[in-house]
Amino acid sequence: MTPEHIELVKSTVPVLRENGVALTSYFYKRMLNNSPELKNVFNLDSQNSGRQPRALAAAVLAYAENIENPSVLAKAIEHITTKHVSLDIQPDQYAIVGDNLLHSISEVLNVPFESELIAAWKAAYLQLADILIGVEKQKYNNLSEQTGGWAGWRPFKITQIEASESGKIFTVEASDAQAILSAAPNQFISVKVKVPNQELEQPQQFVLSAASDKQYQFEVKAVENRTEYSVANILLENYHVGDQVQLTAPQAK
Repeated sequence: MTPEHIELVKSTVPVLRENGVALTSYFYKRMLNNSPELKNVFNLDSQNSGRQPRALAAAVLAYAENIENPSVLAKAIEHITTKHVSLDIQPDQYAIVGDNLLHSISEVLNVPFESELIAAWKAAYLQLADILIGVEKQKYNNLSEQTGGWAGWRPFKITQIEASESGKIFTVEASDAQAILSAAPNQFISVKVKVPNQELEQPQQFVLSAASDKQYQFEVKAVENRTEYSVANILLENYHVGDQVQLTAPQAK
C-alpha cells in the first residue's frame, strides 16, 4: 500500500465508528443477494440477529485503525482464520467478498466507485486477504497432515442421542469408518445440517463435550428466539440416530 492509500483508509475511521454496522449490514444483504450460494456458508441466524454484521464492523474498524501495522492484529487474525477454517472458507470466496465490500463502501458512503478512496480500500482489502489466505492455507495443511485429520467438510453419522439437563448430547462417528482427529473437550467443531423443506444448508459451531479415536460428542441446546435456520433446533427436532451431518475438524478456541 502507498502512503496515500494508508491516509485515505485512516480518513474513514470516524465514519466507520459511526456507521460501521450500517455498512456491514448493507454489505451482507448485497453479497447474499448477488451470491445466494453463500447462504450455505454464512449462518443466517447470525445475519438476522445482527451478530455477524457487528463483528465484521468491529474487525473492519480495527483494521483501518491499525492499517500501518497489521501485526498489531495478530490475535484477531488468529481468531478470524480459525473461524474461517471451521467453515471451510476458500480463497476464491475472498474475491466475492471484496467486490461486494468495495461496492458497499461506495454505495453507503456515496463515494464514486472509481474514486481514490475505493482504490485505497481495495489495496487494503487485498493486503488483508493475502494475510488471511496464507494463514488459512497453513491451517488446512496442518489439519490434513495429522493422523485422522482432514480439511473442509466430512460426513459423520449420528450413532447416539441422549438427553441432558438442558438439551441433548449427540454422538457421531465418521461415515467412512476411517480414523478421526484426536481432540480434547472444549475444542469446537462446526456442524452443517440441511434446512428442512429448503435447498439450503446451515453451519454452527459446537463445543465438544467428549472425544475418542472413533467418535465425538457435543451438546445441543434449544434456541429460544428460534428461526427456520436455527441449527440447534433443526438438530433437536429433525435429526435421529443413523442420520448424517457434516463436520469440520476440531480446533481450539
